[in-house]
Amino acid sequence: MLGTLELAQELISRRSLTPDDGGCQDLLASRLSAAGFQCEFITCGSVSNLWARRGNARPLLCFAGHTDVVPTGPLAEWLSDPFTPTLRDGRLYGRGAADMKSSIAAFVVAVEAFARERPTHEGSIALLLTSDEEGPSVDGTVRVVERLKARGETLDYCIVGEPSSAKTLGDTVRVGRRGSLSARLTIRGVQGHVAYPEQVKNPLHLLAPALAEIVATSWDAGNEFFPPTSFQVSNLNAGTGAENVVPGSVEILCNFRFSTASSETSLKERFAAVLRKHKLDYSLAWTLGGKPFLSKPGKLTAAVQRSVQAQTGLLPELSTAGGTSDGRFLIDICPEIVELGPVNASIHKLNEHIELAAFETLPRIYLDILRSLLP
Repeated sequence: MLGTLELAQELISRRSLTPDDGGCQDLLASRLSAAGFQCEFITCGSVSNLWARRGNARPLLCFAGHTDVVPTGPLAEWLSDPFTPTLRDGRLYGRGAADMKSSIAAFVVAVEAFARERPTHEGSIALLLTSDEEGPSVDGTVRVVERLKARGETLDYCIVGEPSSAKTLGDTVRVGRRGSLSARLTIRGVQGHVAYPEQVKNPLHLLAPALAEIVATSWDAGNEFFPPTSFQVSNLNAGTGAENVVPGSVEILCNFRFSTASSETSLKERFAAVLRKHKLDYSLAWTLGGKPFLSKPGKLTAAVQRSVQAQTGLLPELSTAGGTSDGRFLIDICPEIVELGPVNASIHKLNEHIELAAFETLPRIYLDILRSLLP
């Protein structure tokens, strides 16, 4: 659709390394204001958030996304400057091309077209954009949601532009995500010389049987929408650097990716029960990165599937795969959420890219959904 590629190129050229917005939201607000949106900037610390709304009636359909991008990695290993949008071999290259500046460009072009086509449409349209999705996600979408809740604003439908597609645009849409629960576990022993085992308590030896039991534990069986909860150790640290010293403690970092079949509380309790069973001297600090969420199929899912099929010929798979997304915050004010965006094979990688054909197809899908839900 006319203008989507050009807008994506403008956004990619802005160095919006998280949490810096790089001026993206100012550019977008200017276009949205011209299309009849009331734009509100919500700044929290170094994070920029934009809430833009057109209309006051229900239902309210919101497009949500992020203008920040991850670091580039070694510049010498990119085939072109990551912040110089480059067309090559039928693709657009640049940091944020797939995750997710092209989706944002498609959002804007679609709502502009819809506003011209149906200036007195039913319901309302909104865009929620943040520069804190790729970072700690503490001053971004969650803060906007808090503000909207405080003034009684809720959403009826939300489309998050995350790159949901696996191999072909539209083959997969996400209707939920697993939760993320991380732990920092310290096991204490007694440091000493390796030649005097009777004088030491090796925390690595103490940890080993407990960790083996934790790894072998089946936390749940998953459900219709989610795979079983998984546990992984991401880091283990112990020792003084000397080969003849038994360490006094060992620290491990670990993570649960959990479904709605388990809860934060149940995982914490079962994990600690194993540690107590093995009579370990330990300390434990938990961090909840995000709750699992599931948007049950409704009008939005039906509209998305119809629109994708009409524009691509594909009936998209409904999935809950992948990491976390800002959908975990939006679910508090929106019963129906779908993540729909381009192919995710190159996201966060060197030479991130998107197929040029997506710039025609993706905004048309979004426009079809608007036509379906806001006649």
